[in-house]
Amino acid sequence: MYKYIWILVLIIFTSFTSCNKPPKFSDDESLKIAFSTDTVAFDTVFTTIGSSTRQLMIYNNNEENLKISSIRLEGGNQSQFSINVDGLSGYKFSDLEIYSKDSIYVFIRVTVNPNDQNNPFFIEDRLIFETNNNEQTVALTAYGQNANYIIADQEIKGFPKFKIIADSLQEVHWTAERPYVVYGYALINSYGTLVIEPGTQVHFHNGGGLWSYSDGQLRVEGTQENPVVFQGDRLEDFYADEPGQWDRIWLMEAREGHGHSIEHAIIKNGFIGIQAQCFEKVNRAPLNIHNTIIDNHTGIGIYTNLYHIKASNFVVSNCGNYALALTGGGEYIFEQGTVANYWKKSTRTTPSLFFNNTYQNPFDGNLYAYNFNFEMNNCIMYGNQEEEFKTEFHAGPDTTYIFNNSIIKTKRIDNDTNYYQCLFNVNPKFVNKEFNYHLDTLSPAIGLGDSKYATGLLQYDLDGVARGNNPDAGAYQYVPIVEE
Repeated sequence: MYKYIWILVLIIFTSFTSCNKPPKFSDDESLKIAFSTDTVAFDTVFTTIGSSTRQLMIYNNNEENLKISSIRLEGGNQSQFSINVDGLSGYKFSDLEIYSKDSIYVFIRVTVNPNDQNNPFFIEDRLIFETNNNEQTVALTAYGQNANYIIADQEIKGFPKFKIIADSLQEVHWTAERPYVVYGYALINSYGTLVIEPGTQVHFHNGGGLWSYSDGQLRVEGTQENPVVFQGDRLEDFYADEPGQWDRIWLMEAREGHGHSIEHAIIKNGFIGIQAQCFEKVNRAPLNIHNTIIDNHTGIGIYTNLYHIKASNFVVSNCGNYALALTGGGEYIFEQGTVANYWKKSTRTTPSLFFNNTYQNPFDGNLYAYNFNFEMNNCIMYGNQEEEFKTEFHAGPDTTYIFNNSIIKTKRIDNDTNYYQCLFNVNPKFVNKEFNYHLDTLSPAIGLGDSKYATGLLQYDLDGVARGNNPDAGAYQYVPIVEE
């Protein structure tokens, strides 16, 4: 009986193997492969930093199986591009089988070698495919950008890794010639000063930031035409509006006569835009913020702890928690500003504006309450929450806040003396509530402001438009569209 079973098994196996003949591949020279694109283009890439990966699809739209005899980079192993096929990296691959109506993925990256150029420069290569004596090509293009690299090289327990870029009694200038790419924290040491000149681009790697230690000084000196920009270090279009790419600008207490200042800056796509806090002693000078946009942060736009801030012609927009969290007491004057929080990347449960007067000392761990004084003039504070204003005040210290000639999203109108000539829960009618905070034609903010707050530098709005004798609330003065 066993003899017959083995014969049956042999017959079945022979029949099975005879039905699985090796596939045939056509050598017809009229058959070609197709591609998802004829050019794989990369956005600007910092030198020495690899790009994100691009994908190329190869299609066999023919009725016959084909064998691609060669896929190679024209630049060979000297190319600044690299390819990955079937999980393997290299610059040349041979004898790739592609069945009828099937496809193959090719993944491409580029790492640009540095040179002596300041402006972005063009690099290119070609992917060459050979199939049945047919040569087909796909172009590869990218722009390279040299940069000044700041690499953290020190660490103190309890603090992030950092590199000192302005030491005690040094004044260091960052210029617009080349962007700055920061890994870790760039640290301004006590009695050091960093001046960031007009048009400078500062890019932070994931988790990185700019840090001014106690008694250090940051001066950001952008202009209307050439603002200073702080953002992440990924330049691809996908990351243009992606929040949380870096950590924060962290400012400790400044010494009298040497306060921090931020003029004509764009601070975007981080975790916290600006964190200003006392650390070792009482802050002796205000942080002045003027003509500045703080946008698209996963945490907080401006977070303070027992600080003094004067802010004007500012926009704080789209933050995952608070737009303004002013804590631990302090003194604050906000004028001609727009707070617009329409965050939609996740569920926001916190209000846009939050005050408290308690401060936890980092050395003894005790909680202290301090005076809190806040004034907001000719401003808009609005968002997509039902309540956008909250306070948590400890009894004892002097605590005052007042809103003048402003639009406010709140139901807690607890004391008439806190508000003068304000509008409550009235849609300010922005041109676009997600990214354009200029006023629409029917905005109730038009003419709401008081001219006594629109003096000096505030005679002009964030765009440089004159406010005249009838200023609007918010950072932007409405300009009627003149039809030709």
